[in-house]
Amino acid sequence: MTNKAIKFELDNDNIALLTIDVEGQSMNVINEDFLRELKAHIEKISSDDNIKGAVICSGKDNAFLAGADLNMLLGDLAMNDQASPEDIFKTSFSLNKLFRSLETCGKPIAVAIAGLTLGGGLELAMSCHYRVVADNDKIKMGLPEIQVGLIPGAGGTQRLPRLMGIQAALPYMLQGKNMSPKQALASGVIHEIAPVGDIINKAKAWILGGGKAEQPWDQKRFKIPGGQGVYDPNIVQTFMGAPAMTQKQTKNNYPAAVAILSAVYEGHQLPIDLALKVESTYFAQQIMGTVAPNMIRTLFVNKNKADKLIRRPKDQPEMKTKKLGMLGAGLMGGGIAYVSAMAGIEVVLLDRELEFAQKGKDYSKTLLDKAVSRKKINQEKADHILSLITPTADYADLEGCDLVIEAVLEDVDVKADVTKKTQAVVPDSCIYGSNTSTLPISILAKASKDQQKFIGIHFFSPVDKMPLVEIILGKNTGDEALAKALDYVRQIRKTPIVVNDSRGFYTSRCFMTYPVEASNMLAEGVSPVLIENCGVYAGMAVGPFAVNDEVGIELSYHIGQATKAALGDAYKAEACDGVIEKLYKELGRKGKKNHKGFYEYPEGGKKFIWPGLATHYPLAPEQPNQEYVTKRLMYRQALEVARCYQENVVTDPEDADIGAIFGWGFAPWTGGPLSMIDTIGVDKFVEECDALAQKHGSMFDVPENLRKMSANGETFYGS
Repeated sequence: MTNKAIKFELDNDNIALLTIDVEGQSMNVINEDFLRELKAHIEKISSDDNIKGAVICSGKDNAFLAGADLNMLLGDLAMNDQASPEDIFKTSFSLNKLFRSLETCGKPIAVAIAGLTLGGGLELAMSCHYRVVADNDKIKMGLPEIQVGLIPGAGGTQRLPRLMGIQAALPYMLQGKNMSPKQALASGVIHEIAPVGDIINKAKAWILGGGKAEQPWDQKRFKIPGGQGVYDPNIVQTFMGAPAMTQKQTKNNYPAAVAILSAVYEGHQLPIDLALKVESTYFAQQIMGTVAPNMIRTLFVNKNKADKLIRRPKDQPEMKTKKLGMLGAGLMGGGIAYVSAMAGIEVVLLDRELEFAQKGKDYSKTLLDKAVSRKKINQEKADHILSLITPTADYADLEGCDLVIEAVLEDVDVKADVTKKTQAVVPDSCIYGSNTSTLPISILAKASKDQQKFIGIHFFSPVDKMPLVEIILGKNTGDEALAKALDYVRQIRKTPIVVNDSRGFYTSRCFMTYPVEASNMLAEGVSPVLIENCGVYAGMAVGPFAVNDEVGIELSYHIGQATKAALGDAYKAEACDGVIEKLYKELGRKGKKNHKGFYEYPEGGKKFIWPGLATHYPLAPEQPNQEYVTKRLMYRQALEVARCYQENVVTDPEDADIGAIFGWGFAPWTGGPLSMIDTIGVDKFVEECDALAQKHGSMFDVPENLRKMSANGETFYGS
């Protein structure tokens, strides 16, 4: 048999060494080759009397095993319309069955772990009889399946609680937490920590020393640490509180969390073989649902494609950024300088006064000092990173930059002046990017010497935490600028989407519909508390009023005024315009920046909805229900995304959904706005939007592309 995933060797002591090195993968994953070869190796180990036992290790430096290939899961199970529920259960149970055959093969099996061990990787390790892990605090071990809407499906919900106790194990599954080797050892998940060069020998030594081929849960008097059974007071208490806590965290949007609790509750009362079938039943239910397939597709499969620069022009050579000119040292510019220096890029941080530029550099110093205090990096490395940032007020210092990013005042004339001053000193080959969030790139590019080298590079705040960068193509932007921008985004380890030019581009334009529709409802007399809670419980990152305060009511007002001026008679006024104008112009409420907005921000206390809203916008006698308010908030955003797709602002459903979730915090459980429309059904979505438009106005008008899709039975993802 040709080994494409697991190499088999037998040493002089007749101990088999199974080295996982999945062909064609940068990181080991469980794919069809892995499954086929592991099954064959288990049969050989079990049937060959000369083999004393086996040690499983990795042939890759970066990880032991990162779990199942989600592309395989998505294609073979989640998106397989031909598969029956019985087929899906059978396929789901096959991995559980395989790992169970490993731990019952009659030979002692040890595992030697030197890197990342997640999902199916940890489940494989727990199926082995002895676990040795390298002495490296950077090694992460965990069961993160909940993050893509799944439950651990290869024994994780059954073996982890049997090793460390139910109460201790639940957070690792419900929150997708990772554990370090030391935490795993203290919890009984692993048996030994050793220097990385010794782990295989330690594992072999355990076998030669008489290691037993039996798991604790297969012993007659085994008891789960911390208690088990429905009558144990500790367990009763755990399962009484866990559902309420889970509901609070998930807002009932993630069925996998309930499935994990159910699998643990039912399974821990059963023998392991029956318990594994219970787990596979719940795993199959998630695969057959809508949440897991949508999350896997957007948060894993399509995000990975974006990270690998699927939109990059194929004919352009790699263009890494060596020296970045950062124009503007405010919060955004300081953040961009930080992430660039963290990637090893030399940064010239320019502002109109040296004092301002130095403050921008101090932002990096604050973050680095925090990292040092938390022992994430040492002082020497922090000093080196900080040394890469040069604050200045002199444009001449930009000489030699191969990429420039501008983040100055949102004013066309100011940006034009900065562009001309910069291009007077940088090389003609330098690519120029603007971080503008609303002004059309094609208009800003008019100030450039070469519009082909002008591009939008839009970051999100705070830059060091937000994972997305929106790349905007102006009418004349060339492939060289696109390739350069994408290569830079990969350098700083962000996820890019590529969109075409328009006012507000894609993310800003669509995101603003969320607080806009909230203000429309406020003006109608809908309770602001109801509106805010509906946004949160729909799965949005924050409520619409909280996010408007964060963005700034002052900024919302000025953006609205600029949009009115630009569109003229084409501008469609909404009730929210009056709300924003009243709060800002009449009442001086600018948002969080002056501690007065839709919320009040008491010093040292918790923010709360401003009671004065009720004076200016009295509650209507009849209030809509939660479902209706949620529908208005979510459908309004999804409609704008569909319009952007129709207008070719965003050209791919994948970029639309990635941008929505990672850019403005659209509910991850949906897979994104276009995935949400597909899940609802295009026909039903169009019908419900028509009803909303009839009652609330043209903001719910359905774009023509959706009507055509409905008529033709089409979906965004073709399934």
